[in-house]
Amino acid sequence: MSSVLDSNLAPSSPAPAAAAASAAAASFAALLGRLDYLSAADIELIRQAYRMADEAHLGQMRKNGDPYITHPIAVAAQCAEWKLDAQALMAALMHDVMEDCGISKFDLAERFGPTVADLVDGLTKLEKLEFDTREQNQAESFRKMLLAMAKDVRVILIKLADRTHNMRTMGDMPRSKWQRISSETLEIYAPIAHRLGLNFTYRELQDLAFRFLHPWRYEVLAKALNRSRHRRRDLIARVQAEVESVFAQHGMQVRILGREKTLYSVYRKMDSKHLSFSQVTDIYGFRIVLPELLDCYTAMGILHQLYKPVPGKFRDYVAIPKVNGYQSLHTTLIGPFGTNIEFQLRTHPMDVVAESGVAAHWLYKASEPGSDTSERLGTQWLQSLLDIQQETRDASEFWDHIKIDLFPDAVYVFTPQSKILSLPRGATVIDFAYAIHSGVGNHAVSALVNGEQRPFRTELNNGDVVEIVTDDKAEPNPAWLSFVKTGRARSKIRHYLKTVAQDKSYELGRRLLGQALRAEGIAEFPGDEEQFQPVWDKLLRFTGNRNQAELMSDIGMGKRIASMVGKKMAVLLSESGVRPNAVLISTERYGAGHDEAFGQGVVTLDGSEGLSVQYASCCKPIPGDRIVGYLGRGEGLVVHADDCPVCRRLLARDSERFLAVEWADEPVRAFETTVQVTVSNGKGVLARVAAAIAGAEADITHVDMGNEPAQTATDIRFSVSVRDRVHLAAVLRSLKRTASVIKAQRFKPTKT
Repeated sequence: MSSVLDSNLAPSSPAPAAAAASAAAASFAALLGRLDYLSAADIELIRQAYRMADEAHLGQMRKNGDPYITHPIAVAAQCAEWKLDAQALMAALMHDVMEDCGISKFDLAERFGPTVADLVDGLTKLEKLEFDTREQNQAESFRKMLLAMAKDVRVILIKLADRTHNMRTMGDMPRSKWQRISSETLEIYAPIAHRLGLNFTYRELQDLAFRFLHPWRYEVLAKALNRSRHRRRDLIARVQAEVESVFAQHGMQVRILGREKTLYSVYRKMDSKHLSFSQVTDIYGFRIVLPELLDCYTAMGILHQLYKPVPGKFRDYVAIPKVNGYQSLHTTLIGPFGTNIEFQLRTHPMDVVAESGVAAHWLYKASEPGSDTSERLGTQWLQSLLDIQQETRDASEFWDHIKIDLFPDAVYVFTPQSKILSLPRGATVIDFAYAIHSGVGNHAVSALVNGEQRPFRTELNNGDVVEIVTDDKAEPNPAWLSFVKTGRARSKIRHYLKTVAQDKSYELGRRLLGQALRAEGIAEFPGDEEQFQPVWDKLLRFTGNRNQAELMSDIGMGKRIASMVGKKMAVLLSESGVRPNAVLISTERYGAGHDEAFGQGVVTLDGSEGLSVQYASCCKPIPGDRIVGYLGRGEGLVVHADDCPVCRRLLARDSERFLAVEWADEPVRAFETTVQVTVSNGKGVLARVAAAIAGAEADITHVDMGNEPAQTATDIRFSVSVRDRVHLAAVLRSLKRTASVIKAQRFKPTKT
């Protein structure tokens, strides 16, 4: 996928062709000088890729007047710094040829092999396809790139190198494009670099985006930081000398490197904590690289003897690495003049991984201890991209899930078996459940955090031990989508709800169509027998559905009216020789208890219907109430009490979408309704009222006391679960016998 910044592409410049060719050749020669780690055969392949890219971009210039080929060379040079292999460098040189120069993937595969062709294709935007909006185009292009990345991480490494060079040269672009491109870099590419452990690239992209997003703030902060650097030069030199001296006394070989906060991280800290520049005290720090792992802990103890540690500012990312593989010991010490100074202690392999992340696989060879860790960097997140893709076909929804997962911070929690899981900061118990397995999340019924029962929306903290209790009959609650933080949990919940809703809608739709056919005198539902196939084909052409299952789901979701589909099918069946039964028509249409206002048979409800049937929140019907069903568009069947004012308005406007419904003799679950209790204020009143409801064997699901100041008499509304109207009457009797209760009644919407 080529960068949006490649609009740097411009028509041929009047500059002499020879000078342009010379500039490009010099750039490529500089690139060749960095390829001493590759074989002669690999370098020859890279030369061939350069020749193809040079020919393809011939005559094209960037906004600054340089030949366009200098951009792919710069991208390849960045990849060479990461010591990527020949295939990646070839793809970097040719990453724009498919998009800008009309060269096909087949051409690339034939000349350089399928792997290089796949890499270039993964980097190519989907501009040749037509989309309704630019956002949809962008979402599809990102999905393509991220899925290619999940299969081969070199795709994103080349893309990040491409974006980095374009950001470095964005000063040549029109200012009108700075805002959009910098925001995209800050919100998408920098977090991806961080998730993959490419910390040097992550910091550079952040600073470059900040520079073009807020030019004035960037300049002011840069000047302030430069002045501070001069003022604190003596302090930094003194700390470095003291640290070197104390390690020399202990005979430890260390490499001490100065570290300075980036401008963007300083700005973000000032902005989030409302600080002035002078109040940011941890701008400077030191990185100490040691030979062995145990030396890190020894060095930590030495530093804590030299300077006092700041309480709560110690982090052990060696024992528990970050999600992107980062390992280091962090401690903040109070240095000379009371200045806070952060120290990071790590081994050389950890240092390579900390700066280069997934690129460390190429930078750092397997002969070194601990290098196998680098090969696994980011694999968990990359695999999660494929998992989410399997359950999310809509590109915008997929991209929403991915953006949720681009969190810079993480919390580390434990299973009861002491396995560590890393989750984004703010992750909840449900996020944890889905991180273990989708089956655990889908069937979760309760959770223990550190041995105590906690709600599913509880946010987890570092070190929490979480245990999930499951039940095979349990299902995800749509309300979970309002608080989950991970893309994996969100996509799994949505996928389950969609699948179950389709299944339930299919069953309801088939049931409704069967009843509509009976009302037309057709007793037997037409099956898949050969004799009925022409009827189904004509019916599907009439409705515009692809198959029977889709038609049934549409009927169940209210997108099609069962009576209308039934009438059409009855006509088609009569044309094929199936005669309607006149007796059945009379029985179904005019049988006892049937309301002629509704054109379909009666649907019986017992509470086990699942997501295809909803009980209206405006009137909250319970067994014993007179009820009607409304086929909401895309909502499935919505059940209202027949005296509900909302229902009456819908009936006047949309009567053909109503059908008769009735309660089963024995509903299988409790139903929620609202009780309004007027009480005399006093101590313990709420407890007594709640005890009265519980004494009548009803569950309280919600309490609403309103926002008005306390008065002598106060209305309290309870949402309670009851079996039927008889059970509700028992609850109301229990309340009326309770001291301090003035009045208790069922709350219903005002009639209009």
